[in-house]
Amino acid sequence: MPVVGMIGGGQLARMTAQAAIGLGVTFRVLAEAPADSAALVTPDVTVGSHLSLQDVSAFAGRCDVVTFDHEHVPGRVLAELESAGVLVRPGSAALRYTQDKLAMRGALTSRGVPCPRYAAVSSAADVEEFAAGSWPVVLKAVSGGYDGKGVWVCASPAAAAEVVAHGIALLAEEFVPFRRELAALVARSPSGQGAAYPVVQTVQVDGICREVIAPAPGLDPEVAAAAQALALRIASSLDVTGLLAVELFETAAGGLLVNELAMRPHNSGHWTIDGARTSQFEQHLRAVLDLPLGSCALSGPFTVMANLLGGTDPDIYDRYIHVMAADPAVKVHFYGKEVRPGRKIGHVTIVGDSAGDLSEVRGRARRAASYLRWGTEDGD
Repeated sequence: MPVVGMIGGGQLARMTAQAAIGLGVTFRVLAEAPADSAALVTPDVTVGSHLSLQDVSAFAGRCDVVTFDHEHVPGRVLAELESAGVLVRPGSAALRYTQDKLAMRGALTSRGVPCPRYAAVSSAADVEEFAAGSWPVVLKAVSGGYDGKGVWVCASPAAAAEVVAHGIALLAEEFVPFRRELAALVARSPSGQGAAYPVVQTVQVDGICREVIAPAPGLDPEVAAAAQALALRIASSLDVTGLLAVELFETAAGGLLVNELAMRPHNSGHWTIDGARTSQFEQHLRAVLDLPLGSCALSGPFTVMANLLGGTDPDIYDRYIHVMAADPAVKVHFYGKEVRPGRKIGHVTIVGDSAGDLSEVRGRARRAASYLRWGTEDGD
């Protein structure tokens, strides 16, 4: 059986390791430390740095294909692997667009993909010129941001000047008064086969995804089909191999704008472990190995996933027992991470049934996540 190596030892690698077991695939992880999330559950772990060409090359030499838990491997390292004949999926040319937001915006707009208006900025004056008197303006770090980090919504020139003073590469984007946020998750194999999951609604709080509803409730079927087709077109145009998550704004007029891209398993797809015929983690493995892709069909009429953040009490086990007893249909997934306030340490999922009510299931998922975090069902 083939050997898949994943660079990065976070929760995405941890959940991909579980999918590899069922496929019979040998799975290896390059982790930063022995206590990383995936390193705790994967038997074949190499401890090393994703920034080191030596570490990455030695790891890749033991794998048939290399893929990623995150987008932070330097482009020069990826290029060296590819020149040495390593199968890197997705490849460095595609990953560039997740590492450089200016390159991503340029590539998408040149292909006619609808995006917010944007511009590179290097001074407060640049931002004011871009704003043209219309505030707020969104400033983003060109590279390295995630979970709300590296994104600033600036309501005034003074706020923008504070961000510019950080001295990092920035782009400015128009503030989009969106109706809600959506995500289209697709997979693409080297042979060109594509598969699309139902479009989901994501709920963000302080830049962190807190809830995912699959499929997005009340979404016009034509808009949903357009979002899936757009994601598949982007995957093909950028030559993505594996999963591609396209984060979208649904505007007040019902249109779609592309916000961000991720070329790996994604938080918006965690619901697929319990709520789809093929989990995103199995699908990613199938895609990078050029295996036939699995069904993206729903396991039930709808699924709700709520992210679990750490609270102030790290002793979570008693609360875990309570949640399991109170609602046996709740699926709890822990990431093996030390509990710290505000840190993602897991998620809970509930798959609805034909007799269920979406609002009731959303309430149950929120209560479970709240109790696990705070010991009370009415927390955030």
